[in-house]
Amino acid sequence: MSQYFDLGERTLWNPSNGATGLFLRQVSVFEAELGLPSGIGPMSEDECQIDPATLKLFVEALLERHRRTGHAVVIALSEGFLATVIVLAERADIKLTWPADDQATYDTSRDLQVPGEASNSISACVRLEQLRDASRELSRFMAR
Repeated sequence: MSQYFDLGERTLWNPSNGATGLFLRQVSVFEAELGLPSGIGPMSEDECQIDPATLKLFVEALLERHRRTGHAVVIALSEGFLATVIVLAERADIKLTWPADDQATYDTSRDLQVPGEASNSISACVRLEQLRDASRELSRFMAR
């Protein structure tokens, strides 16, 4: 069995039911974290429509949040999901605005990093470039 993430009549992703369930639960988590809708509609009769304008805002907010954190666990928990939604955005022909500068002010008001070798020792720009590479690689495994 599989399900479809569509933009109109065009299928952007056709994952298995297991991957779909996990992904949609993560969508809910990140919508709550950002306080923004994702643009990923409900699954109905094995199909889900994507609103590209809303998805663009959601993914760009995720990218900015990713740039502003230096918390190793937050980064690890979010990178796979972020790579997945980047693939969906690119397949929807959304031109994402990637954060450009490396002058990230890390948001420590909510998530303090335990002292030690911090993940922010890698610059935000390098992490974003690694994320681009990860999304390109992941795309190879996301059937249409």
